[in-house]
Amino acid sequence: MCGISGVMDLTGRWRAEELEAMARRMADELAHRGPDGAGTWVDPSGGLALGHRRLSVIDPSPAGRQPMRSNDGRWVLTYNGELYNADRLRAELGLPMNRYRGHSDTEVLVEAIAEWGVNEALTRAIGMFAFAVWDTKEAELWLARDRFGEKPLYFGNIGGTFAFGSELKALRVVNGGRLEVDRTSLMQLLRWSWIPAPRTVYAGVSKLLPGHLLRISAAGDQISYRRYWCAVAEADGVTRRPKRGQEAVDELEDLLQSSVRDRMVSDVPVGAFLSGGLDSSAVVAMMQRHSVDPVRTFTIGFSESAYDESPHASAVAMRLGTQHSAMTVSPADAEAVIPHLPRIYDEPFADSSQIPTFLVSQFARTEVTVALTGDGGDELFGGYDRYHYLEEVRRLHLRLPSWARRGMAATIKSVPVGYWDRLGSSPIGHFGRQRWRFRTGERAHKYARLLTAETNEQIYYAAIAASDSSNLVTTKPDGPLVPEAHWSDPGLSRSAFEHAMLVDTTMYLPDDLLTKVDRASMAVGLEVRVPMLDPELFKFAWSLHPDDRVRDGHGKWPLRQLAYRLLPAEVIERPKHGFGVPIGTWLRGPLRTWAETLLEPTLLQEQGWFASEVIQARWHDHLAGREDLSPLLWPVLMFQAWLNEVDN
Repeated sequence: MCGISGVMDLTGRWRAEELEAMARRMADELAHRGPDGAGTWVDPSGGLALGHRRLSVIDPSPAGRQPMRSNDGRWVLTYNGELYNADRLRAELGLPMNRYRGHSDTEVLVEAIAEWGVNEALTRAIGMFAFAVWDTKEAELWLARDRFGEKPLYFGNIGGTFAFGSELKALRVVNGGRLEVDRTSLMQLLRWSWIPAPRTVYAGVSKLLPGHLLRISAAGDQISYRRYWCAVAEADGVTRRPKRGQEAVDELEDLLQSSVRDRMVSDVPVGAFLSGGLDSSAVVAMMQRHSVDPVRTFTIGFSESAYDESPHASAVAMRLGTQHSAMTVSPADAEAVIPHLPRIYDEPFADSSQIPTFLVSQFARTEVTVALTGDGGDELFGGYDRYHYLEEVRRLHLRLPSWARRGMAATIKSVPVGYWDRLGSSPIGHFGRQRWRFRTGERAHKYARLLTAETNEQIYYAAIAASDSSNLVTTKPDGPLVPEAHWSDPGLSRSAFEHAMLVDTTMYLPDDLLTKVDRASMAVGLEVRVPMLDPELFKFAWSLHPDDRVRDGHGKWPLRQLAYRLLPAEVIERPKHGFGVPIGTWLRGPLRTWAETLLEPTLLQEQGWFASEVIQARWHDHLAGREDLSPLLWPVLMFQAWLNEVDN
């Protein structure tokens, strides 16, 4: 795994050596992503320079250095990723072995582009990647990103210089980093806790969307942008099969086993994140099948029992016979990480599980260079509670008028979060739905927000929104807060449950979960691979009959049935926890001084982004314990911390 960067002069003002120096400085900003080597390449006639930082995973020899030129000399590639079908592509190319300098997947990719062209190479490539490739013959630059958005890629025209990079910090090198905050993106951050692609925190700088391809001529006068893979089209194009029961579980077992095996290929040590949940446990069980030695597994625990999954992870590790390592995160650990978050995440990012994700990555990196994770299982197989909320609330819409639903919501919200939590953990709570027993108050108040929504779209966005924070800012955004393209993407008729799964796959998964894992892991030079995000597994998931996905009110039925073959029943049947942290409690305690420094009224007024009086009122409500307002306050704090980082 690596960091890539590059610039293309659209005005003719830069000399070749200046372009190369700029590409080198950009790459150096990404040294954490590639601590094992660096390289640049420049084309003076095209006004282009490419940069690269290398993390050696496959073929650590000098033969894997980048940027890499194809044998025919036409194509030059700077690449961040892994091709899991590199051996198959090498066989399909049919080139004699003496044509290859080494055995890296980078060389396979650049030769595939030389043989088949960029479009065909992308359709054949299976993996996680973001790359830029320069066509010396046509003087064109191509940018591409993998199907699910596992690897990031940013680009923009910065003062007449087209620039791209794995992280925004590389683009801030260009032309003195004169970039302006985008107000709509700030509002999206406050609402969702992350900024949906293609927007970034900066006006005029974009994220390349997953499954997309951009081509730009050297003069900048010809730009094309298209999608080469679409989750919605793939889902709609799959033939739905009749209810199959254990036959579907058998097929899932074969597919997951194959995906895990492909992602274990490495020339460096491989391990796994193990939370003790269903998805990561299934992945580790498959890994152990293919490993002669015990798989190295890593987990993070918390001193707060409501957030601590480490005992479950230890039980799974013992059952599977892994070489397990666990650490407990204290408030002091979190406090030590927080000053580094703006640098790690590069643009404001406020999913508070970013803290343990970084810590488990740092912990794992002491023993391995590659780690597998269970991300993606909920999006593919319907595991999130909000999918059930959507169906339940939609049924209520049909039965109750809006005034009745608003009354129900007001009644629910009149009970403080803490009281709901105590109810959920009491004997009374055990008579309720299992998925409500954990963080009962947070779930109850979210359910109240869903009751006041009127459309499927509004219900979905209320389900994923951190809070309604429209009154926190001083000015209104200049664009829509809802990324409508995700919701209105054309497709065949689907239930609200399935529609939400697809929106999560195209937005929440890449912009929150995969962003969180990529930045946290690459900050310490750890490559994380995601076996659930395999194109064949995706097609299988969307071929399922609805009754083979959800049974007895629980999603992920085939994955659960597969887990029964591999794991103790108590692992499978326990309530879903997620990967949360007690950020609300920490803000009242060890993080209070840090937060109050960033929320100081005079500072907020001088900066002009937030309504200082509103922020202070909300902060005091949180400190007084009247309500847990951390979902609203954490995005504000992450923006403030980021602003402090980039201004200094």
